[in-house]
Amino acid sequence: MDSRPYIVVVDDEATQRQLLLDYLGKQNFRVAGADSGTALRRLVERETPTLVLLDIGLPGEDGISLARWLREKSARTGIVMVTAAADPVDRVVGLETGADDYIAKPFEPRELLARVKSVLRRLTVAVAPPATITRLRMGRRLLDLDSRVLVDPASGTQESLTASEFDLLKVFVDNPNRPLNRDWLLEVVAHREMDSFDRAIDLRITRLRKKIEVDPSHPDAIRTVRGIGYMFVPTKE
Repeated sequence: MDSRPYIVVVDDEATQRQLLLDYLGKQNFRVAGADSGTALRRLVERETPTLVLLDIGLPGEDGISLARWLREKSARTGIVMVTAAADPVDRVVGLETGADDYIAKPFEPRELLARVKSVLRRLTVAVAPPATITRLRMGRRLLDLDSRVLVDPASGTQESLTASEFDLLKVFVDNPNRPLNRDWLLEVVAHREMDSFDRAIDLRITRLRKKIEVDPSHPDAIRTVRGIGYMFVPTKE
């Protein structure tokens, strides 16, 4: 099995798409190209990409819509948005969909490669936590993955978690240092007890911060990413 990262380039301009495919292929990536949302969906159904280089200005279904679709399918597929627009609003909207980064046309191939490698490094950290670790530090507490409780490392006392609280913390543990979209979080940790309104995740985060942060009013472990959602930043031992 080929273990090289699999990158899909989505661009309706055939020449630009082929140039990127040729360049990335020479950098030892597996690559495939798509000229539309329909073509991208076919490729994703066959194999989930490691990263998608996604042009915002596609005809028909645009890159913003496709980024939302990709993020709904997987939190672990890297998304780098490409825009020719001078207006930064398009870039902000792209990141709000859950994209990991963006780059504006025209760009130097080396700059693109640097951004791709940066996203891939973050993905590697996110998908490969040590298998032997059963307790992970989150702020001033330890999350026990086996017993599904929070532990005070000083006293050893335990605090129980609801199913959705544990699942939310586990999502953060599995995706460290990565901004996670609020709507996606609400979808993946939905339980009967979880309210289905827009602010449900915000309220759950507030309660969790009271349990794990040294100072909940100035959180260090679960940080707010403006316009996107939240990000778990592991404590440096």
